[in-house]
Amino acid sequence: MSGRIDEHPILGVPEKGELVTFMYNGTPMQGYEGEPIAAALKAAGVMTHRYTKKRHEPRGIFCAIGRCTDCVMIVDGKPNVRTCMTPLAAGMEVQTQYGVSAEPDWEVSE
Repeated sequence: MSGRIDEHPILGVPEKGELVTFMYNGTPMQGYEGEPIAAALKAAGVMTHRYTKKRHEPRGIFCAIGRCTDCVMIVDGKPNVRTCMTPLAAGMEVQTQYGVSAEPDWEVSE
């Protein structure tokens, strides 16, 4: 059993594009072009997408339909991208979001 999301509640069954490489916090990863970024991260075992600004709590996929903000990350330099709804493309730069930035202003313990 893989950790890959095979059917999205809103987007349906994703068309499996070609296997592409993207960067996650500076580490190369692979996923299928067109699948939600969050699906590619989940398949790779990444469960934390951001940390809350006030309490520094980890967040990841929650609603998976673009209504909440638990899956937001920095994608190609743009913060607050809902990764559950954003299609993966080759060469994307995806970063954990800390509050509203790419760098924590507190000590992160993982």
